[in-house]
Amino acid sequence: MDDIIIVGAGVGGLTLGLALHAAGIPCRIFESAAEIRPIGVGINLLPHATRELAALGLEAELARVAIATEDATFFNRFGQLIYSEPLGRAAGYEHPQFSIHRGDLQMVLLEAFRARAGRDRLITNHHCTGVEQNETGVSVTFSDGPEGTSRSTVHGRAAIACDGINSAVRKQLYPGEGEPRYSGVNMWRGVTRWKPMLSGASMVRAGWLSHGKMVIYPIRRASGADGLQLINWVAEIETATYRRRDWTRPGRIEDFIGAFADWHFDWLDVPAFIRAADHVLEFPMVDQDPLPRWSFGRVTLLGDAAHPMVPRGSNGAGQAIVDARALTTALLENGDCLAALAAYENERLEATTRIVLTNRTNPPDAILREVFQRTNDRPFAAIGDVISRDELVALSEGYKRIAGYSKDALRS
Repeated sequence: MDDIIIVGAGVGGLTLGLALHAAGIPCRIFESAAEIRPIGVGINLLPHATRELAALGLEAELARVAIATEDATFFNRFGQLIYSEPLGRAAGYEHPQFSIHRGDLQMVLLEAFRARAGRDRLITNHHCTGVEQNETGVSVTFSDGPEGTSRSTVHGRAAIACDGINSAVRKQLYPGEGEPRYSGVNMWRGVTRWKPMLSGASMVRAGWLSHGKMVIYPIRRASGADGLQLINWVAEIETATYRRRDWTRPGRIEDFIGAFADWHFDWLDVPAFIRAADHVLEFPMVDQDPLPRWSFGRVTLLGDAAHPMVPRGSNGAGQAIVDARALTTALLENGDCLAALAAYENERLEATTRIVLTNRTNPPDAILREVFQRTNDRPFAAIGDVISRDELVALSEGYKRIAGYSKDALRS
């Protein structure tokens, strides 16, 4: 009855479990899937997230399976360099920026939690269907998987919903919220085995949404005689038609390759790179309008269940990781569980609201938008004739401050 009940064993739920265990706060994690497998594509962990994971003793293991990202580079669709800046330790941060396969990250977190807290502290095949509470605790009801008919109830001190954008707890708290908000951009995501490009640890953003945009970065080091890295990519195109979200929907290269057919750069043949993908997934770029509150008595939301954001700042997983630290700290500093959840919300709700809204309008790739608009989508003679270096730096640094990973923010 003293356990904190964590709903969902994704990045946020596992990080919270590790943080609570390290703090001596008993918890159990309940996961909908019958088996946790290393699925997905690439994500980035920015320095504010790797700092929290390093504090949990995970930096060395992450470094073993990830790429330490060294630079961000921006190109127009003609392959002309717009802007480049160092990232992570190359930029003077105390902690690295990691590009990593989502499945690799989840496995590092999963194995660490099971080794430290015990395998019996994570229970699979438990799909949350609802939560009730009284003055002494919570009762969380589960079915045996998403389609299961068998029901069970678990009791605890508080319930933390880490069950993502489809959160059953969020739907219970906000039954009239409706579907996620479509940004007007559709994404095709894939991974390709390819020779290292640019620095071999670059995060590339190129093009612009109305004519096609690419995000490209390696997520596993080269292995074997072929010297090929596993490289994550995202193709984004403004698309009026909204197709319902489904993380596992296969994508068809023919549906989007036309936007990139003439992208033949001196460092990458983009259409050949796309066609060499191991597999392709399709997903609409969606988020939800920020909520007025997350915490209701002994129940609160965390990560994508609290603040789903469009993935245009490499920041969704990072914010869930920061949430986990903030919630753990609040529970340590407040003897009363209700006060702790309120304090956690007070620290994190406004900050994440700013990020959700900024990701819609001025994420880091706003640099691409500015150049696209100022050049009318034409090649330039010199980037300094289009936009100054100071403006480019200001766009980049402004997002870092809002997202909480500027050097000044991390030092404070």
